[in-house]
Amino acid sequence: MSLNGKVAIVTGSGQGLGLAYARELARQGAAVVINDVNAETAAQAVAQIEADGGRAAAVVVPVGATDAAKALVAGAVDTFGRLDILVTNAGILRDKSLLKMTDEDFDLVINVHLKGTFTCVREAFAYFKENTVQGRIITIGSPTGQRGNFGQTNYAAAKAGIVGMVRTWALEMKKAGVTVNSVIPVAATAMTKTVPYFQKAVEADERGEAMPSFFRHDLGFGTADDVAGLVAFLASDEAATITGQAIGAGGDRLQVWTHPEAATTEYHEGGWSYEALQENAGQLFTPETLQSYGEEFLPLPEDLKPAQPAEAR
Repeated sequence: MSLNGKVAIVTGSGQGLGLAYARELARQGAAVVINDVNAETAAQAVAQIEADGGRAAAVVVPVGATDAAKALVAGAVDTFGRLDILVTNAGILRDKSLLKMTDEDFDLVINVHLKGTFTCVREAFAYFKENTVQGRIITIGSPTGQRGNFGQTNYAAAKAGIVGMVRTWALEMKKAGVTVNSVIPVAATAMTKTVPYFQKAVEADERGEAMPSFFRHDLGFGTADDVAGLVAFLASDEAATITGQAIGAGGDRLQVWTHPEAATTEYHEGGWSYEALQENAGQLFTPETLQSYGEEFLPLPEDLKPAQPAEAR
């Protein structure tokens, strides 16, 4: 097993995607620190990993503040003697459209996702540098952070910010031999469970059946386990040359996302004054040069459309 002797922290790993990442890291030989805000949930996750033959311990703390990050790193070192891998998965949702979103809705999501990633990565990197560990840091992004999504101002800002930090950290950590990447999962979660478009895929997964090929192949949508393999690989020695990347995983699909690049470049002697822009706008800003935004899903085949409630028929 390629992660034998390694120790990993996975934030927000009591259930869902985080637990899938933790179980795969353990399956590959790593000892894992489970993190959740609920002690019972964390204990159940630890028991599940131990039942699988792995090693795990729990640190029950809400991610966000520096003290929580320190507790997580101390928990790994005190329990297992070292730290090699950090996966920053913890997060919450407070979805509302812009005019309905409160300051509290915004701040809570930013604190857990964005600040929590920052504080945990800072603490882990400090440990790596001090102990000359060529560690692995895997942050968790989202298609929403890459493309935007209705009703998710706070979440989009946090996830886009995480990828921005990853690019900066890759520069800062390179000399220490530490890699940092962002995984963009596309998988069945508690959130996608409520979206009618994914109903047939989620129902198949809950029955223990393979999702229809349309979802797995055409959409790149799958289970938490489909993402876990990438997380474990990026934590391995074999991924030593991969850093500063945003890599998507879902179903049968893997994607390396581009970094933002200029779609077009035009010059105007003397600069682009208001008048110059007015005169050239028709050539500068066309349907071909303006960029799309938001996720666009393929039309569902008839047999995969969600069942209509009786009163809607």
